[in-house]
Amino acid sequence: MDISVVVPLYNEAESLPELAAWIKRVMDENGYSYEVLMINDGSTDDSWQVIKKLHEENEAIKGVCFRRNYGKSPALNTGFAAAQGDVVITMDADLQDSPDEIPELYRMITEEDYDLVSGWKKKRYDPLSKTLPTKLFNATARRVSGIHNLHDFNCGLKAYKSDVVKRIEVYGDMHRYVPYLAKNAGFNKIGEKVVQHQARKYGVSKFGLDRFVNGYLDLLTLWFHAKFGVKPMHFFGLLGSLMFLLGFIAVIVVGGLKLYNMWAGNHYTLVTNSPYFYLALTAMILGTQLFLTGFLGELITRNSPSRNHYEIKEEIK
Repeated sequence: MDISVVVPLYNEAESLPELAAWIKRVMDENGYSYEVLMINDGSTDDSWQVIKKLHEENEAIKGVCFRRNYGKSPALNTGFAAAQGDVVITMDADLQDSPDEIPELYRMITEEDYDLVSGWKKKRYDPLSKTLPTKLFNATARRVSGIHNLHDFNCGLKAYKSDVVKRIEVYGDMHRYVPYLAKNAGFNKIGEKVVQHQARKYGVSKFGLDRFVNGYLDLLTLWFHAKFGVKPMHFFGLLGSLMFLLGFIAVIVVGGLKLYNMWAGNHYTLVTNSPYFYLALTAMILGTQLFLTGFLGELITRNSPSRNHYEIKEEIK
């Protein structure tokens, strides 16, 4: 099969017939063998009934229905697991992603040998309150991930080699960082294509401003996991050791000053009367706790079933 189109959706009953017809027209015009996996993320409208009707009209339309709303990442992960196509394309169900982009995305994967191609909605039809935070978010994501050629991490329109989607796990709200997940799995040829952004035709956006706060927290999680997930002692152990050392030196200084004043016959007070003593003691305690956190993290990592799981690109036997 040439292409699997994965469409996560939530309350998009109005747009699904038009989207399905649009995808079918593009596929038929280009002679692709394909499937469309519509992942119904616990919709409360008639989305699932519409999907079942579309399947009766076109067997290439397939569906998965969650019992409740889990989020876009679980929907994508489920679609990736079920996809059978050589190239997997994701798009939103709200008609803001154009299926007319599919042939060029497919060509970039199959002919230019990209592992992943992400869409870039260079001209957007969103309000300023949404576009400005998006630009700031993308700038931060480029800096942290090291993928400097992507301008729009959050664009739902992306194309992947099948091998990519089978080797990454999209969880929580990590759908924003699929390129980063792919890079961490060893897929480094990541490209971008300027795509058309359609104005929303039906319904309202399902995402609020809280996604930007969550997005930064998820990015921090991914960065930490990629850098220190296998060796947590390198982070916690180093930080804890430095904090303990600073606290220990401070205690010596406080004690040394008292001994000097005693020897010189100067006025002195008890060490425990100095606030610096308690600050130093606190630093030593926190340093010890951080070190132990790293040690426990190492023990957990060493007992993880995936501790020696490495992505192998090719073998010769």
